[in-house]
Amino acid sequence: MTSVAKIIEIVGSSNTGWQDAAQDALDEAKKTIHGITGVEVGDMTAKVDPNSGNILEYHNAVKIAFVVEHK
Repeated sequence: MTSVAKIIEIVGSSNTGWQDAAQDALDEAKKTIHGITGVEVGDMTAKVDPNSGNILEYHNAVKIAFVVEHK
């Protein structure tokens, strides 16, 4: 039996770090996608406070792979 995977890309965000931003993206995807088999974390960006120079919010582009179900 062969299987086919589909990949979507979503962006997660967090106030605490890039790892949490990636996990947030995965947690949201799990609400509607079944059979997730892997993730690829891509672009990491952040929103910076221009006054303090501190990072306000972390962003990750996350590719999520899941198996296409056959009926």
